[in-house]
Amino acid sequence: MASSSSSSVPAYPSPSWKYHVFLSFRGEDTRNSFVGHLYSALEQKGIYTYKDDKKLPQGELIGPSLMKAIGESYISIIIFSENYADSSWCLEELAYIMNCRETRGQIVIPLFYDVEPSELRKQKQKYGEAFLKHELENKTKVESWRKALVDASNLSGWDIANRHESEFIKEIVSKISKMLHPLTSRVNDNLVGIEARVQDLKSRLKIGSSGVLKIGIWGVGGAGKTTLASYFYDEMSREFNGCCFVENIREESSKYGLKKLQEEILSSILKHNEVLGGVKEGSQMIKDRLSHRKVIIVLDDVDQLDQLEALAGSHYWFGEGSLIVITTRDEHLLTAFKVDVIHKIRLLNDHEAIQLLCIHAPRDKIPMEDYGLLSKEVVRYVDGLPLALMVIGRFLCDKNLNEWRSALVRLKEIPHDKILEKLKISYDGLTRVEQKLFLDIACFFRWEKKDRAMEMLDACGFHAVIGVKVLMQKALLSISNGMFDMHDLVQEMGHHIVRGEHPDNPEKHSRIWKEEDVVNICAMDATMELDMIEAIRFKHNSVDHIQRYKHLQPFVANTKNLRWIEWQGDLASPLLTNFPQRKLCCLILHNSSRTQLWEGYKVLPNLKIMELWYLSFLMITPNFNGLPHLERFKLTGCRLLEEIHPSIGCLERLVFLSIEDCRRLKMFPPITQLKKLKTLSFSGCYKLFKLSEIQQNMDNLHLYNSGDTKLGLQFFCNLQELVLRKLDLSWCCLEDDDMSYALWELPNLQELNLEGNKFSQLSFTCLQLPRLKRLDVSWCRKLVELSALPSSIAIVKADHCRSLRSFGDVSNCKWLWNFSHRWESKLGEAGIILNSMLKGNAVEDHFISVAFEHQIPKGFVGRFFTGYSFTRCRPRDANDNEHTFTLRLPDDWYNDFSGFLIRIVTNNKLPDINIIFTHEVYEKDLRFEIWQDSNESPGPEYLKGEVKTYVGYVSFSSLRQTTSLNSSYNIISFSIEDMDWSSFAAELVPRERKDDADKSRKVATDSEYLNDELDMRKAFMIQHDLYSFIQILWQP
Repeated sequence: MASSSSSSVPAYPSPSWKYHVFLSFRGEDTRNSFVGHLYSALEQKGIYTYKDDKKLPQGELIGPSLMKAIGESYISIIIFSENYADSSWCLEELAYIMNCRETRGQIVIPLFYDVEPSELRKQKQKYGEAFLKHELENKTKVESWRKALVDASNLSGWDIANRHESEFIKEIVSKISKMLHPLTSRVNDNLVGIEARVQDLKSRLKIGSSGVLKIGIWGVGGAGKTTLASYFYDEMSREFNGCCFVENIREESSKYGLKKLQEEILSSILKHNEVLGGVKEGSQMIKDRLSHRKVIIVLDDVDQLDQLEALAGSHYWFGEGSLIVITTRDEHLLTAFKVDVIHKIRLLNDHEAIQLLCIHAPRDKIPMEDYGLLSKEVVRYVDGLPLALMVIGRFLCDKNLNEWRSALVRLKEIPHDKILEKLKISYDGLTRVEQKLFLDIACFFRWEKKDRAMEMLDACGFHAVIGVKVLMQKALLSISNGMFDMHDLVQEMGHHIVRGEHPDNPEKHSRIWKEEDVVNICAMDATMELDMIEAIRFKHNSVDHIQRYKHLQPFVANTKNLRWIEWQGDLASPLLTNFPQRKLCCLILHNSSRTQLWEGYKVLPNLKIMELWYLSFLMITPNFNGLPHLERFKLTGCRLLEEIHPSIGCLERLVFLSIEDCRRLKMFPPITQLKKLKTLSFSGCYKLFKLSEIQQNMDNLHLYNSGDTKLGLQFFCNLQELVLRKLDLSWCCLEDDDMSYALWELPNLQELNLEGNKFSQLSFTCLQLPRLKRLDVSWCRKLVELSALPSSIAIVKADHCRSLRSFGDVSNCKWLWNFSHRWESKLGEAGIILNSMLKGNAVEDHFISVAFEHQIPKGFVGRFFTGYSFTRCRPRDANDNEHTFTLRLPDDWYNDFSGFLIRIVTNNKLPDINIIFTHEVYEKDLRFEIWQDSNESPGPEYLKGEVKTYVGYVSFSSLRQTTSLNSSYNIISFSIEDMDWSSFAAELVPRERKDDADKSRKVATDSEYLNDELDMRKAFMIQHDLYSFIQILWQP
């Protein structure tokens, strides 16, 4: 291989290149042997190559057509063979090629076929003889030919001496492919952010490793899955012995069948047409012919598992190092097919979206300031969806300022057909019940708490658990901060489907959610049948609306197929007077002035959920005997309510009963027959269990069966046969005398909320609660002593308990992992509690979260300042905006440490701490101060009384079970949001024994106690679990 100065590679090939490669060679030496084979290999790889097959007559010079071909080629390969210099045509080609290298930046690669580079430089042997001949015949040209020959021989090239010809050609073709990559990427000039996304995808792959890798790219329609796969394919295909991009499989397979697609794969890779007898034969042939080939195949827009099974059935169908890339809208297909890597497409951020919009809708007719504002509005509307940006951009590209404004207003009311058509493909792939579930969420439950919405969807018979999973796998739905969410345009697509062919006729819609639609229906003929309507939500927020709508007529009685209704206020006041809703599943009413829902006895055989919110004048609940399937009953803020109908005690299917903030309610019927009841709340009903109130009301006891009626907290005796798991008696003004009646035996109770009560002591000695996991005594300002906690306890909330002095012995509470005692705290045992928790079961298999007033925990001084630890203070007036701290992991962290501790001293009341595991090549960072001799970092004087201490612990074992955590991570970084003043410390916790891993597996089997599903604000949440990083949010 010659090795002098190499040819320069132009950074951006000119668009005038017509050929990828020009071959210069001596025909009689190599045309039908080496050059023929090289040409075929280049063409098979898709490299457009010029090879002149004409035989030039003796003495004729190079023609203009050949010179044009040389000038239009990106690379020239010169095959110097034994008789190359004999041809004046070849030497003329060579001189022109070297001129193109100098003037046009053409890449020139010499290839020495059975000749030494020195023969060319020194023009010895056959080359010397040839030039002696040329001196006589073409004396004027010889000098330029000699110079061109010497210059070419000094370029870096290939020497075929002692090489196997076929392997040599493979090497040439591979290197030429790599050189051509800048040329192929010219096609993608209008793509924004694609390079970053390709690199993100590559970072998740072990490219070059042995074995076959199957990669799945999934996401919502129009997000750029095919674009990403195509760009990735273009970059990677040169590394493989065969490649095929099978486009639009969903549509093509439905039109032509899978056999045609199998033939396409075989023909593209084997380079000859294949005709198959059937799909089974095609699968067998793909396996037989490709099992020893390293191939890259893209299967684009897959929507059925049988497509994958027919086209790429198993890893062993393909040779070592092969890549199979699949794009789909359905994550489930990827998990069912057991792909190795699942990669969710990332939508454009605002900056990238602006860039893409500027490409498709340049600022030609709009002033800069207006263009900036309008483009931001477009970006907000499309929410990062590339397809929508391109469609809208191309539509707006020739519009003026007023036309832009008009178009944006129209788009928000009537989405663009092309965008809807693309998005609706995922909807069309759902079953009928999944479609109804999706439409309900799109119309009513976006930004609703997931758990609450699921209850209503289940009540409607939609089997929400599996249905929601399917919608998420098809990228039609996501869950953010515990709430349902979806892309704006996906929601608009749902609305568009409901409005259908009658956008201006709401009485023909299946779902009514707009206020104006409800008003329009109320204004229609009172006798009109409304059989199309299945669900209604009507909510408003002002007294003005109430007055404006008073004259409207009721219409609910005409909705024979209504299954779900949420109604606010008194619009169409006789809402429930004529209410033959036998299909009704959910009834939710807000802010009505009714004194009773309906008169007498009403049969609603399918009603499962009834919620009554702030019906301030309601005096009595309805008779429940006509509601045999009622599962959830919630009554909130009905402050004049005095009576609960006794029939509530006969609801055998009731699982949830909540009576909250009903201040006049003094008695409640017995509930011993509610065998399925799991949740019971009497929050804010402060007269219900007060002995003083009950004794004044003894004359009312005749309302209920006096033999079953219990006074005060005796009400909860004899409930051991219930499956009750959650009991809420918060803000009931319970005092020590009242608590003396709390002799409960509730074997299944897991949550007990006593928040805001007035007792001074709480001992669990007389409370038989063997499975209690969560206790909340926050705002019990008179509470002095809390003792004898059950050994099952996992979470204790005691914030704002300013009198609390004693917490009792918690050494037997091995499951305790979450303890909070903030604001006005005087408890001096926080350190003891924390040390006890660190000796419990959570250390090996879960998290620990502790929050308390700032103090130096006893027996804990120095823990954070030894071993692998650091601290950092940030003063209030710091100019440094850096809120991130880094813990570097030693090489042996994965096996030698059980987890890590973090401690924050801050004046932030509810800090959010992001914890990120990642792989980094780190350098010395001088921002960290090591405080090995300091006990604590004191808070500034001006923060006295405001400072809180938060201690968290994360076990590596828990992350191994729930994330892709592995030993390759070497950095843990911590960032604190909205930080004013904070001291921060972190430390790795070593394992105590080598058999701790076995203990960890045992603890995992009993870990029902170790979860924070019981908290609305979860202490630790896994935000992202990617190959490149894992992110956890800690909210102490």
